[in-house]
Amino acid sequence: MSAEVTSPRARIVVGVDGSEQSKLALRWAQSLAGSVGAAIDAVAVWQIPTAYGWSVVPNDWNPERDTEKSLASAVDEVFGAQRPDGLRLLVRQGNAAQVLLSVSDGATMLVLGSRGHGGFKGLLLGSVSANCAEHAHCPVLVVHGDRAPESFTPSPSGSAD
Repeated sequence: MSAEVTSPRARIVVGVDGSEQSKLALRWAQSLAGSVGAAIDAVAVWQIPTAYGWSVVPNDWNPERDTEKSLASAVDEVFGAQRPDGLRLLVRQGNAAQVLLSVSDGATMLVLGSRGHGGFKGLLLGSVSANCAEHAHCPVLVVHGDRAPESFTPSPSGSAD
């Protein structure tokens, strides 16, 4: 008698901060997940801002709740009522790059927008996407511009057109 061994479902991790680039990354993750039969983990990260070692937090701010709402809003905007099967929304506290690297350990792919809400508009990569691309233990797709996944069609040989 042989025991059937089932492997865990492939998963694609996507970083979501509510920016237009992260929403585009969600669309790419959906397209890729459908083509490889993977589930999607949409991850939002929050961190208490510090200035010179002091925490600066408004009294009415609930970072976990606010981040959950922001993530749900971005997911609703991208997918509406047609959420992909197996979609998980994860909210974590910490440094964004470190959290995404940790959550994506063992993933099929990590998908990120090239820039989030912070930083300088002229940079090609934000610090989070650059850090993740350098240190990830899985393939990383950094989405640039506004090219929708519908315009991506693999050729019969498996390479992009």
